[in-house]
Amino acid sequence: MPENDIAYATSSDLTNTVDDVTVDTRDTDAASGTKETTWTNSKWSQYYGYYKTIPELKQAIDMRAIWTIGKGYETEDLTTETVLDSITGFGRDTFNTILKNMIVTRRIAGDAFAEIIRDPQTKQLLNIKPLDPSTIQIVVNKKGIIKRYEQLSKTGKKSVIHKFKPTQIFHLINKRVADEIHGTSDIEALEPVINALNESFTDMKQLQHRHVKPIMAFKLDTDNQAKINTFIGKMDEVINKGENIYIPKDTVDFELVSVPSNATLNPLPWQHRLTDRFFQVVGIPQIILGSSGEFTESTAKIAYLAFQQSVEDEQKDIEDQVWNQLYLKIDLQFPASLHNELLSDERKDGMESQTSKPLGFQEGDMTTGIGGGT
Repeated sequence: MPENDIAYATSSDLTNTVDDVTVDTRDTDAASGTKETTWTNSKWSQYYGYYKTIPELKQAIDMRAIWTIGKGYETEDLTTETVLDSITGFGRDTFNTILKNMIVTRRIAGDAFAEIIRDPQTKQLLNIKPLDPSTIQIVVNKKGIIKRYEQLSKTGKKSVIHKFKPTQIFHLINKRVADEIHGTSDIEALEPVINALNESFTDMKQLQHRHVKPIMAFKLDTDNQAKINTFIGKMDEVINKGENIYIPKDTVDFELVSVPSNATLNPLPWQHRLTDRFFQVVGIPQIILGSSGEFTESTAKIAYLAFQQSVEDEQKDIEDQVWNQLYLKIDLQFPASLHNELLSDERKDGMESQTSKPLGFQEGDMTTGIGGGT
């Protein structure tokens, strides 16, 4: 007989049974110290697939590029304007569309490349032609300085089909860190959020289907596979057509397999949380995309102002790269600024606080305290 004595109770040991959350360590893709180090983007196809498939991602990246280009560029002299106006890219481009293309590409891939075509005699800029980032190999010397670019074939074995000097490639780098010889894709940090959102939407889609077409469990009074297959065909047909079916008595029992309404989590708060995090990481407020449900007027202005600083920082980077690599001076125009309106609101608030009377102050009252006294 067992001893039913509380003194014989034992405890478990949960030490080290729950793993702590850890993050994988990473090293920079830097020069290896050998004569040459090469780097090629191996994730372009995967990240480009995300961009083409996920509507929120595409909209956010496209909108960011639209705002960075803004109202277009201005130049200080007629010569620069004439040169840039003559650029056609692949034949139907403009300098604005090329910059927009490269901003989108560098956020997807981490790097964007375009061939710089100049007149052999005068060295004047003739054209800029965007390239596939997965076919451009960056080659640096042992000190990590770009030595050349190599264009690889797109099909078959990845062989070098052309070599470019550094001055022959217009290279926009996205968020380069430390001594890395390439940029960083925005999608790399967004990938877990994107996958979680897709999983949530897929689950919700399946749940909606189960409400419209619930699962039925049939108990057939036969083990004849031919008869079972015939019944399956008839049931699937009438369910898809939404018609009636008439079954002989006592031949089939059925049960509706449904999920109780309160047995599942509401996915909407989770989806909203993931969406908020998504747009925080990509760096664009949802108010910019036309969503205003979560914003008051004051919070919308602050979000817009913060976004403006980020866009102007990227504009400055693009302007510097155009000057350093193309030797042309441009000034990208921000679409619309709230700075003056915020200053106006601030002055208005200040005037209201000065003109408003403190509590208890009466006209003609010369006392310094509230409630009277001399």
